Amino acid sequence: MPSESFNSPQFRVRVTKDHLVFSAAHFITFNGNICERLHGHNWRVAVEVTGPLDENQYVFDFIALRDNLQSIVLELDHHMLLPTQHAAIHVTASESEVEVRFEERRWVFPREDCVLLPVANTTAERIAEWIGHRLRDRIKPNQSHPLTKIQIEVEENFGQWAIVELPW
Repeated sequence: MPSESFNSPQFRVRVTKDHLVFSAAHFITFNGNICERLHGHNWRVAVEVTGPLDENQYVFDFIALRDNLQSIVLELDHHMLLPTQHAAIHVTASESEVEVRFEERRWVFPREDCVLLPVANTTAERIAEWIGHRLRDRIKPNQSHPLTKIQIEVEENFGQWAIVELPW
């Protein structure tokens, strides 16, 4: 006999808005030693959370979800996104500047123009994961009922999405 969870409806709330976008620069490495040129995107973000209905008969408040995601998106907007856990990209930050090295290449950026992300590569997948963890950490302490899953989608270019699903 199937468990009760298979017979129960599963509810999700999804938020994507025209203003849940950020313009940011990055570069990634692939195939070991290939490093893209510095470039930027107009990234778009969506979030979906899964969980049971609460006493108000909804999974999660749309407005709270939107506003929390918006604040994270604003942290990334108009910045250079740099990975701090990459094996071959070395990021050194001081109060005034950030120096980045990859093999013989070197870049120096004003510190206030950079977001140092604790990721191995600034791919759309890892940026989505970082956003998901940040959003979950922001919401979790104020949450009144259990969610089970969060999904973050990051569109790097029109029609090219990276999606990560994280347990709550």
